[in-house]
Amino acid sequence: MSKELEYFSKKVVKGLMDRRAFMGRAAALGASAAMANTLLADAANAQTPKKGGHVKLGLGGGESSNSLDPALTLSQAPYNVIAHIGDQLVEVNSEGGLDNRLAEEFSSSPDAKVWSFKIRKGVLFHDGKPLTSDDVLKTMQRHSDENATSGALGIMQGIESMRAEGDLFEITLTDPNADLPYLMADRHLRIQPGGGFDDPGNGIMSGPYRIVVDEPGVRHTFERFEDYWDDSRGHFDTSEILIINDATARMSALQSGQVHFANLIEPKIADLLSRAPGVALERTQGRGQNVFIMHVDTAPFDNNDLRLALKYAINREEMVEKILRGYGTVGNDIPVNASYPFFDESIPQREFDLDKAAEHYRKSGHDGSPIVLRVADVAFPGAVDAAQLFQQTAQKAGIPLEIKREPGDGYWSEVWNKQPFCASYWGGRPTQDQMYATAYLSTADWNDTRFKSEKFDDLLMQARAELDPDKRKALYSEMSYMVRDEGGLIMPMFNDFLDARTDAIAGWVSNPNGDMMNDMAAVKCWMA
Repeated sequence: MSKELEYFSKKVVKGLMDRRAFMGRAAALGASAAMANTLLADAANAQTPKKGGHVKLGLGGGESSNSLDPALTLSQAPYNVIAHIGDQLVEVNSEGGLDNRLAEEFSSSPDAKVWSFKIRKGVLFHDGKPLTSDDVLKTMQRHSDENATSGALGIMQGIESMRAEGDLFEITLTDPNADLPYLMADRHLRIQPGGGFDDPGNGIMSGPYRIVVDEPGVRHTFERFEDYWDDSRGHFDTSEILIINDATARMSALQSGQVHFANLIEPKIADLLSRAPGVALERTQGRGQNVFIMHVDTAPFDNNDLRLALKYAINREEMVEKILRGYGTVGNDIPVNASYPFFDESIPQREFDLDKAAEHYRKSGHDGSPIVLRVADVAFPGAVDAAQLFQQTAQKAGIPLEIKREPGDGYWSEVWNKQPFCASYWGGRPTQDQMYATAYLSTADWNDTRFKSEKFDDLLMQARAELDPDKRKALYSEMSYMVRDEGGLIMPMFNDFLDARTDAIAGWVSNPNGDMMNDMAAVKCWMA
């Protein structure tokens, strides 16, 4: 009874349940009013931030080639690193709304073509220099430059001009875009002095922690930035990220108390871990994507019949059951699901169909040589097992799928977005526009399927400019069909985010936009 009441008392503190409902639940469970009030008080105290302490994060998704340049971050560990040290103009909160950060406020012209951001005064970079609107302008200019190879390049398309004047940063678009502020929340767009042109990887930004030790693929340490402008963040005196790509070693470090946080919990051990003493499993339903990606411009994947053969040859339900252990939902070869406001629920689910897989494989005229799928444990939890299940079902359709297991270190720099067929992972994005612009726009640097279509690009720009929700949904629906039926994405499943922390940590609030509280666990939590 006490554990159940403790759970509901936390919901009251977080505003997810009212006090009257809680007291009614307590009475139904036989708890006295005094006990219920005590639990509420304890829960409230646990949610009061405390300063101090040294926190350790054991994270998978890091490698020796990682950089402190926000433009180049592309996996879990470096995302958490830059969240320690950098800030964006705005931030997507756990309810899906926008919180002002370096921008105190923002507004648009009536046609949503001109957007103005008022830059917060008194913000300092780690080197003591004040942050200005010119730093914001130059940051956005750098991420708009193809030479920066920024993960945000796709979402910067459609900007006609930008300017900075006083405390104002202004963007003028070629076409209206009601989602523009959400694009500014992209995790790569951390503001840097002078935009980072001189030394983008020096780690000097304006976040709650400053970098002390940077050993990519090994460890990163931080100390609290005492001149940080927001006292509601950066509660630990010091923070440390240990790169532990091996899942077993990561769980051992968590359970032994060597680290306070661990990410990328394998679904097959999640239930067991949830019962471990002193450990809390944090499950967040969101937009995480466990996928296999094909380069549509590279043989044999430049043949759409071959791509369709592979899409029909994957058993999605089996993968959700055996790989995710129910911690997720079936995918449909589209990078969006029902959590997006303009999602079209009427799009038919692609079913596992060996006859259709075999038919499309024959039509492709493939010569029967091995089709190599590259995979590593770091791609997503259970990726190797998922690839092996895929191999088994594909072979039943006569498709010669071969699995090549790659080293974890270097996977994101040497395999993903370079090799023509591999396992991958996406955390999703807050809006459909951002998801499509980041990974499916022809000019996007992170177009990891090489899907390029002038028609798709045009539909994306139309959707940005369309303020009528029904018409906008129809445009996104047409784009979804194109990606599903012509693209190089094999989307078997949307995964829940599974993280874990010890009882020594307080302040956890799940965020459906990404794992580890959307990279902010060490920034927002504190010692219990």
